[in-house]
Amino acid sequence: MAEFKEISPDAPVGAKLLNWVDNRFPASKLYNEHMGEYYAPKNFNFWYVFGSLALLILVIQIVTGIFLTMHYKPDAALAFGSVEYIMRDVPWGWLIRYMHSTGASAFFIVVYLHMFRGLMYGSYRKPRELIWIFGCAIFLALMAEAFMGYLLPWGQMSYWGAQVIVNLFAAIPFIGPDLALLIRGDFVVGDATLNRFFAFHVIAVPLVLLGLVVAHLIALHEVGSNNPDGVEIKAHKDANGNPLDGIPFHPYYTVHDIFAVSVFLMIFTAVIFFAPEAGGYFLEYNNFIPADSLKTPLHIAPVWYFTPFYSMLRAITDEMMYALVACVAAAAAFTILKGRVAAFIKGAIALVALLLVASMMMIDAKFWGVVVMGGAVIILFFLPWLDNSEVKSIRYRPDWHKYLYAVFVINFVVLGYLGIKPPSPINERVSQIGTLFYFGFFFLMPWWSRLGTFKPVPDRVTFAAH
Repeated sequence: MAEFKEISPDAPVGAKLLNWVDNRFPASKLYNEHMGEYYAPKNFNFWYVFGSLALLILVIQIVTGIFLTMHYKPDAALAFGSVEYIMRDVPWGWLIRYMHSTGASAFFIVVYLHMFRGLMYGSYRKPRELIWIFGCAIFLALMAEAFMGYLLPWGQMSYWGAQVIVNLFAAIPFIGPDLALLIRGDFVVGDATLNRFFAFHVIAVPLVLLGLVVAHLIALHEVGSNNPDGVEIKAHKDANGNPLDGIPFHPYYTVHDIFAVSVFLMIFTAVIFFAPEAGGYFLEYNNFIPADSLKTPLHIAPVWYFTPFYSMLRAITDEMMYALVACVAAAAAFTILKGRVAAFIKGAIALVALLLVASMMMIDAKFWGVVVMGGAVIILFFLPWLDNSEVKSIRYRPDWHKYLYAVFVINFVVLGYLGIKPPSPINERVSQIGTLFYFGFFFLMPWWSRLGTFKPVPDRVTFAAH
């Protein structure tokens, strides 16, 4: 049992209270480890505010979600009416609902920017692989949470969007139909589906999400934050063991983050009050029409933050399968002919490639579309082992790497835009090219990330006070 710390009888009441708490709970210890004595690199820039903003939005979503559940009814006959009741009759209900719906889009905007910062500065490289993996798991859980929450308003797009996405699981060989039935809870999207999605959206997924966020932060504070230079600040310490290139997180970065939060909240409230639907991107107009199982909307598309992956799903047609087979065959041939691996490994690669090509020719393209859509997210988990660059940060990579990253971002945005638009031959072709580029970016990264002339990385961080 730990000894109790004594404090002077003349100490202020606040100090006495804190001492009483510290003797029973490590409040000061936790504060010092994660705030006051947690040293962050002194060269953080604009890109490092999005982690704190994501945490803020998570709190907003949980709080507004609690208030919404007080009035929402997870019943196929009452759900749409309960949302209208919240919007029209509950005092400030419209504000809570718009905060929640706008918060969902804001969450994905902030998370996409946060992940891009990690991509730019190599924040997934050793020793931060687990931080990245936890972050990708958060992204995956966030997608599940958003998808399940999207059904709850029980509007036309909610209903038909869920119908389309759940039916995709039916394309999985052997287990597909039973899996789709299990997810729906019925043979069609209905009351059972709504109740299941409500339970997952309100209880199950948020618990997983919170656990992953805690794991993400613990892993971050264990190894320390990365920085724009990709230099480890713990390599140079003063006599007290504090990093020379670091500063305490509090008060320096708490003030930094408070400023970012202030700017974010101004933009966030402006959207809520003046454009909560954002022209139909945040809240589709079809979702203000009650769900009707007998009337299909002219064009079914998910919310904007899913559309890049939805675009990849639609890109996989019977014609596209020939291109994918050619890519698999070429990759296997290149590895066998040029790879410096043992003969039995080359044989195993040839066998796997042969089986994969055979299955690609035999199984319906719809299934491979689901594989591609899921693979587009899963491949992010392997990024720490795909990047073989000499340096972490994009600052010290060849200039053409920056252009490649810029094309990657533009390609992702174009895929997102095409996922919103109705199918057409030209959109399909552009989506197919974009899908090949997306996967090519990652699968070829072990090769292209080593190419070019790298700039020397400084021993200490580069920093100018501002």
